[in-house]
Amino acid sequence: MVLAAAATAGVLGFAAAAHAAPPPASAFGRVPAVADTAISPDGRRVALLGGTSEQRFVSIATIDDPNMPVLALGDAEAISLSWAGNDHVLARMAYWKSEGPRLAYRFERNVAINTQGQAVSRLLEGDAFSQYLVRQPVLGAVVGPPASAYVLGLAPIEANSGMDTRIKRKGTEGWAAALMKVDPATGKGVRVERGDSDTVTWALNAAGEAKVRLDVDELTHRFEIYARSGARAWTQIWQGPNYESRRQYLGYSAPEDAIYLAIGDRIVRKPLAGGPDQPVGQPLNGVSPNMIWDPHRIAPVAIVGGAERPVYNWLDAELGATHAALSKAFKGKDVTLWEWSTDRTRFIVRAASPSSPGVWYLFDKTRKELSPLGEEYPELKDAAFGQTSWITYKARDGLEIPAYLTLPPDLAAGAKPPLIVLPHGGPTARDGFEFDYLAQFLATRGYAVLQPQFRGSWGFGDAFEQAGVGEWGGKMQTDLLDGIAAVADKADASRVCVVGASFGGYAALAGATMHPGAYKCAASVSGISDLGLWLEQLWRTSGDDSATVGELRAMLGAADKGKLNATSPAQLVTKATAPILLVHGDQDTVVAPQQSQVMANALKAAGKPVDYVVLAGENHYMTRSATRTQMLQALEAFLAKHLPATN
Repeated sequence: MVLAAAATAGVLGFAAAAHAAPPPASAFGRVPAVADTAISPDGRRVALLGGTSEQRFVSIATIDDPNMPVLALGDAEAISLSWAGNDHVLARMAYWKSEGPRLAYRFERNVAINTQGQAVSRLLEGDAFSQYLVRQPVLGAVVGPPASAYVLGLAPIEANSGMDTRIKRKGTEGWAAALMKVDPATGKGVRVERGDSDTVTWALNAAGEAKVRLDVDELTHRFEIYARSGARAWTQIWQGPNYESRRQYLGYSAPEDAIYLAIGDRIVRKPLAGGPDQPVGQPLNGVSPNMIWDPHRIAPVAIVGGAERPVYNWLDAELGATHAALSKAFKGKDVTLWEWSTDRTRFIVRAASPSSPGVWYLFDKTRKELSPLGEEYPELKDAAFGQTSWITYKARDGLEIPAYLTLPPDLAAGAKPPLIVLPHGGPTARDGFEFDYLAQFLATRGYAVLQPQFRGSWGFGDAFEQAGVGEWGGKMQTDLLDGIAAVADKADASRVCVVGASFGGYAALAGATMHPGAYKCAASVSGISDLGLWLEQLWRTSGDDSATVGELRAMLGAADKGKLNATSPAQLVTKATAPILLVHGDQDTVVAPQQSQVMANALKAAGKPVDYVVLAGENHYMTRSATRTQMLQALEAFLAKHLPATN
């Protein structure tokens, strides 16, 4: 098969010479050279999003054609790709826009690119109302002709529209979500649905018709699912008790005209037309599920769970057989069927593991050929990485805590390296069977890296997640301490630093201030330091009665001002004894940079050692190679000074 793979490698900068171990911080800090790929519905073309953060590209390769148009995106935050028909690729981009001297926002928009590599439109650019929406998710596409993209927009609430049944309680002015049908060639759209003040989004069938509407009640924060089966009227078919219950909705299946829900330890199918729920698959046994969907048939094809690594329960035998054959070819790696053509003859495949950076391939099932598309971390090719193992240990109250442990490469027999405890963000998230650039960077510097899936983490069942409620500064932190003791036979438990980002940054600061004797140092990246201040910041952006603030309050438990202060590192700096590193992007709209500044000021006022690094032009997600590398270099220098490795 001719896919112009060599040309793609050259354009996107995939080819690189091997570096002597350990590779430099820049090799880990670069944003992935392949950020996303997408295959056209007819399977003739593959679009790739890649390059460096300073020069992103979208390239469009046609199967068995040496020509490969390339569109240079420049210094831009490029997020993802999708096809709207066979003739246009939608590149989802983000940019920073200031609204006055004090307000700035991160906007996401979709740029339509034709198969000649030309940007032809920006979706809904001229829409008077949708321009105020911060994000612009693509909810579906119809191949046509003519092709259409369906995206989320905004529309004004009309005083006498009759759409909001609680109009007297909620008022008659404001904005509502709108479903917009857009021509990718022009970017112009028409409104096909308007929700009410509660509407969040819709689910569509293959024809682009809205079949399911998802709402969050403004007043009660209940999650509500409405359906349209045949008739035009929307009917509520399910309601969750709170905002958190939105995660129980797994998707809409067009062939079955049904939704899928996670109820207790089962996945169930609920027909839109009514009737009993139908259990699907086996009981989950304490594992939180995901589902894989066929975007062409709008149907579920697999249930994915698993603790250490993904376990696939294929509902679609044809795709299951393809996945099994490729998994055998990439033994020891997790294989993802990323996308496929409508006829399922061509697939985009990604293979990765904790010690293998992601590599992308095109698989032609008819020809039985596998063609490389690109490597995510080309400068790390042939580098020696630490080996990662899956462990479990008991917390002091008996709860079983899973974790990943990565040891340095080429570790001498019997050696006990210093330990980095690396709690994840979220906290309702988890680490996965995946290449973690930060964990491997630390391992190649001679550190053992422990990634505890502390209570409150997602993926290990409802009971495990609920065990974290109200425990941000409590048992979540002692779960980390119990992990240190559990790996004392493999790492030096007397030489430990805690490092984390976002909630992990909070955990690092909480460890340094609430358990100062356990850690020699702490490093927080985009972390939270003052819970009361954080709630106040969310009030300003979302409203005190918003579902977002309500969910945070629920996670914090019965947190009055006293408890918030008692679990806020910025209020506890006098207890800190270890040096602290703070790193924060100045364009972070998730955790405001003020959180690190407040911590730095408090530490300095108390005469405590602190280093504060501001990443110019960086957001919460570390999307720029230069600032990612700057963070790694600052962390490496900080650890070399306060917790030097011996190898």
